[in-house]
Amino acid sequence: MNIISKFRCISCGREYNIKDMIFRCACGDLLEVIHDFSKLKRKPGEWKRLFEENMDKVAFLRYKDLILPSLPDDKVITLDEGDTPLYKANNRLGKFFGIKRLYFKHEGMNPTLSFKDRGMVAGVSWANYFGVKDVACASTGDTSAAMAAYAAYSEKIRGIVLLPKGKISVEQLSQPISFGTTTLGLETDFDGCMQIVKELTAKHPIYLLNSMNPIRIEGQKAIGIEMIHQLDWEVPDWIVVPVGNAGNISAIGKGIREMYELGIISKKPRLAGVQSSSACPLYNSYTKGWSDLEPVKAEKTVASAIQIGNPVSFRKAVRELRYFNGVVEKADEKEIMDCKAFVERNGIPLCPNSAVAAAGALKLRNKNIIKEGESVVIVLTAHSTKFSHAVINYHTDSTNKYANLPIYIKPTLSEVEKTLNLKQ
Repeated sequence: MNIISKFRCISCGREYNIKDMIFRCACGDLLEVIHDFSKLKRKPGEWKRLFEENMDKVAFLRYKDLILPSLPDDKVITLDEGDTPLYKANNRLGKFFGIKRLYFKHEGMNPTLSFKDRGMVAGVSWANYFGVKDVACASTGDTSAAMAAYAAYSEKIRGIVLLPKGKISVEQLSQPISFGTTTLGLETDFDGCMQIVKELTAKHPIYLLNSMNPIRIEGQKAIGIEMIHQLDWEVPDWIVVPVGNAGNISAIGKGIREMYELGIISKKPRLAGVQSSSACPLYNSYTKGWSDLEPVKAEKTVASAIQIGNPVSFRKAVRELRYFNGVVEKADEKEIMDCKAFVERNGIPLCPNSAVAAAGALKLRNKNIIKEGESVVIVLTAHSTKFSHAVINYHTDSTNKYANLPIYIKPTLSEVEKTLNLKQ
């Protein structure tokens, strides 16, 4: 395999061999993966033809020359992730959002029901390439599920996850347990788990698979690449993404930026990142003219997967948002759950974290930042079934705008007919 990639510090520019098992620069800042695509000697049309010719391959392999070209194909650990639906909004959703050309890219349709599978096919495959025996991550739920599944499928890699005890959904907790991963519940929040996993992997030969690992970010680039491919290379005006640790918006931005610089696409979309009001340090930075990160104590939110007050990929996210003339919005608990309920009434299941992005898109449209005639893709990051408790809580409270309470009746035909207003 021809190695055409390297690590580069996003701050000081120092470069490292991509085969070094490192996650930060000596200066302390994050690394990113830089690919020398010129060595592949492809023109824009040739890139597109390559993708079209590989439609029979799993998405990661189809786009691998743009995602992680230095990884040998025979080291890839895949669960057939990708090729997730790009739903076009129906008329009711279009009217609700006030957007005529609205789409939902549903990453919750991946094998472990979240976008994290996109990063883990890259991260666990790279670990397999290295021949490591142990991989680890801190998680608010979805990262642990994905890492656990891919490690288990490899048959030779042990997964270790650190979770904030009592702060993730039962469905999310069940996943790493089911996949046989060593699951540790720590009496702290995500940021506390993150600190300990960084210390653990610095001291022991354990491969870190949080989003501070730049290889994982490369895998998540596939979301934006695939989305635009599904739109027949017509770039949307806006891509709206929920933000917690800020790795996903960084990855989507990086992938689209590379496509633009290679000439595969000729237009830049605008990026919008949306945070929960309970954990919104990126929003705070944006409203202060992209000020330096000021970590916050993340308060409890229904969007638990993005309940993060000190986002690791903050600087990467800011860079991509500025490159794409982006904006940042926030949404409160009522806005999040009302938006989730209305979207689901129209047949599209989305998690509360995804509903943050949907609520943000609605607010940006109401402020006329997003225009009625513009095309918009909202990225849905996980599936609703991972958060049944939040759904039940919402719909059993009659004061909520779109509550759909169960109706309990006697087990007779006449009672059913009466309740349904049918002629008896």
